[in-house]
Amino acid sequence: MSERTPTVLSATTLIGDDVRNRQGEDLGDVTDIVIDLRNGRVAYAVLDFGGFLGIGNKLFAVPWQAMTLDTENKCFVLDVDRTRLEDAPGFPKDEWPSHADFSFVNEVHAYYGLEPYEVGAEV
Repeated sequence: MSERTPTVLSATTLIGDDVRNRQGEDLGDVTDIVIDLRNGRVAYAVLDFGGFLGIGNKLFAVPWQAMTLDTENKCFVLDVDRTRLEDAPGFPKDEWPSHADFSFVNEVHAYYGLEPYEVGAEV
């Protein structure tokens, strides 16, 4: 982490931030951040991707550690191409997964090649 990279930010400064891949393609924007209250750790970010004029958009849970903050361009970088994201586990805007069931979160972590999420585990 460079000296210019913030170590603490409010969620409202991150919600609405664009998400791009390393090729510079727009992958959507962060619409929410889900917190594991047992330890104060971010479980995942919610990414709004797809659709036309907000119609038909699907939401995606993206593991927090799968994204990096690009402070210079004021966006997040997610190292996936658009077609991989289109196939990622997601959910309709009006049908969020149960926050009490972490099997969905573990499925998402596995999809991005990350270790299973441990509820309440120390960082």
